[in-house]
Amino acid sequence: MKKAGLMTALLVVATLASARSGFAQAPRQDVIWARTTAGAHITLDGKLNEPEWAKAESLTVRYKQENGIPGSGWKDEGGFPASDKTYATIKFLVVGDSLFMGAVVRDSSIGGSDTFNRFDGLLMGLKDHSGLDRPAPPAEYLYSWWYPVESGEPAATASSVGKMPNFKGKFGTYPITNPRPANDILNWDARTIVKGTTNSDAVVDTSYTVEMKFSLASLGYDVTKPAGDIVEWNLSVYDIDWFWPLSNFFRFSVNRSWIQGPWGNDYWYSDVKIYAKPSVTVNTAVLPTIGPDIRVPNAGSVATPVIDGQLNDALWSKAPHFDIRYADDALRASYPGTGPYRSGQYQPPVNGGRASVLDPGDATVYYAFKNDSLYLGFDVRDAVVQYHPNFDSWDGFIVTLSEYSTKGPDQQLLTRRLSFQVGPDGKALAQDYLPFLRDTLGGARLALKLKPGTTLDTLGLDVDAGYQAELDIDMTKLGYPHGLGDGRLFFGITLLDGDSQVPFTDSYATRTWFFREYEGLDGPAVGFFDAANVLQTTAVDGTPHTPLAFALMGSYPNPARHASTVRFAMAEAGDVTIEVFDLQGRMVASRALGSIAAGMREAALPTVGQGNGVYMYRLRVVDHVSGAKKAELSGKMMVLQ
Repeated sequence: MKKAGLMTALLVVATLASARSGFAQAPRQDVIWARTTAGAHITLDGKLNEPEWAKAESLTVRYKQENGIPGSGWKDEGGFPASDKTYATIKFLVVGDSLFMGAVVRDSSIGGSDTFNRFDGLLMGLKDHSGLDRPAPPAEYLYSWWYPVESGEPAATASSVGKMPNFKGKFGTYPITNPRPANDILNWDARTIVKGTTNSDAVVDTSYTVEMKFSLASLGYDVTKPAGDIVEWNLSVYDIDWFWPLSNFFRFSVNRSWIQGPWGNDYWYSDVKIYAKPSVTVNTAVLPTIGPDIRVPNAGSVATPVIDGQLNDALWSKAPHFDIRYADDALRASYPGTGPYRSGQYQPPVNGGRASVLDPGDATVYYAFKNDSLYLGFDVRDAVVQYHPNFDSWDGFIVTLSEYSTKGPDQQLLTRRLSFQVGPDGKALAQDYLPFLRDTLGGARLALKLKPGTTLDTLGLDVDAGYQAELDIDMTKLGYPHGLGDGRLFFGITLLDGDSQVPFTDSYATRTWFFREYEGLDGPAVGFFDAANVLQTTAVDGTPHTPLAFALMGSYPNPARHASTVRFAMAEAGDVTIEVFDLQGRMVASRALGSIAAGMREAALPTVGQGNGVYMYRLRVVDHVSGAKKAELSGKMMVLQ
């Protein structure tokens, strides 16, 4: 009996441990720390012989191997499959505000030519944070043995024996035969040592080593501040073998293998987030853990929502959320990780032009999971809700979700586009991959509901409140194992907002996205199905669940012609006052709401009798007894009278 009891106990413990480990967060493959050298100098000579390099974190890039999900891959681009397979080791260090990269590339046949793809080398992309464009654009750095004729190199010398790589792209020299200006060298420089002889297969080469320096300040980064910075980077290793001369065609091969993204002048799939800050040095014993951008909570203890398009179920009142709002730079800057730089917006031309956006796209997205399902809730505040067959004029959403392990044509994780719009009947109209997932695979449920007082038209003559939608996705239909495996999640959310007006030339449309806009682009949010983060119906002491912080969820309708309502969260009770200001900072209306209890609340905004225009409003929360300020929340609305 004792033995049987012991075995039963061991089985129970093993089962529980297995369940926990199934939801243990797997190390992210798209991040790396660049340690600072703690004051040590790095000599740019291509030797990588400073002791600090031995303490640097490293990445590997290998041909036909998994180089890190979600975006890494490889491609054959000529000849036969490589017999001399790419194997590169990449390391990073930081000195001041400069990023040093060390690369050791094993290669038995090193060289290049005047033809694209017929060269060895490193193609890199760093996202440029120095400007205001969002998403931040790529800056291309190509360090290679490619010597095209149009760059100034005679074809006769492009494959000269012993030739070394050159610099192209950002801070590259053009024509490449010209001396590099001092400023370009200051912002990007490298040294290379080749073990062998380039552009000659008379003897077998061994490898080449690159020591490279990037000025981060030139791209808008600052890793010297206490909080450090996150550098967005990707790399392709180009590899051509047995080309000098091409005497044995069956050995000849051309390929490239990349980590996270294949290009330097475009953003595809993903990128490596290089974390750096002064406190993380070559002497740091344990590196800080880099967690996900979003932790999706476990709604196992909450009733399964009825998918009817109304966010009135218990799950939605407990689920965390984020906002997506057109032309709200402050909101975008508050997104986690590299979200402020990957998220963005776009106004496509409608009816031949881009009219003023009077009612900016504005939505709240809620998220949670239960069992194998991801639940998404959408609350849209929109004064002009419409159905339109033209994609640019849709009202709706694009949800991009990467499969668990299925690969795309470039060996990257395959991503699905699940789209829906407000249909002609005011209900959800599924688009792209979503109808197949829902109707053929039985892997989704979708519903959309217009808010009270909302009607569909393409004239914009009445003021709508917006719509809500619910989406339930069975993740096993996207290749996830039951139990959701290691909890990985790569996703993006795009809000589509089309507003038709009279006259038609005043019509406009916008797209605003959280992290990734489309399925093939860089910048997915990295999520984690966090089983330990359980949504609670009530607090531990049995009192109703309350928000963790004071927050403002915006006003609706916006623009407003008559009454407008503001939604806000009260972390605790307090006296609330609403004040409205014009753009000159003058108070034009105010209203004391009195004592408001904790929870999700709504209140009518004071009527503004000042005519059309943009107005700012402020909610001030103070302690009922002491009068001490608890919170001050600001928003913006447009009045059309």
